[in-house]
Amino acid sequence: MTEYLAVLIFIFAGIGIVLFTFLLSRVFRPFNHYPEKNINDECGENPIGTSWIKFNNRFYIFALIFVVFDVEVVFLFPWAVAFGQLGLYALVEMVIFILILFFGIFYAWRKGALKWV
Repeated sequence: MTEYLAVLIFIFAGIGIVLFTFLLSRVFRPFNHYPEKNINDECGENPIGTSWIKFNNRFYIFALIFVVFDVEVVFLFPWAVAFGQLGLYALVEMVIFILILFFGIFYAWRKGALKWV
């Protein structure tokens, strides 16, 4: 039971530290409210027009597909380094992993998500 008590103490201490720092920042921050603080900053330039414009979803989907295959490389590199020690079971698992990703990219390709218009 003492192990749980130690965990609870750490949880409450962590929450307390976070709340204390929020309180300190609220007390000691300068409060100087004026309208220019509420505008969006575009690299030091005043914004032109509204920020509510429509973007094509393809940009986000393309970026997510890139992230998925970037993560694949993160998993593939350590596996390739230790391939000699892992054996046949790890080879089969990696082939299944790559096939799942291949079917995902094939699905995205068939749906037209990779067309850059």
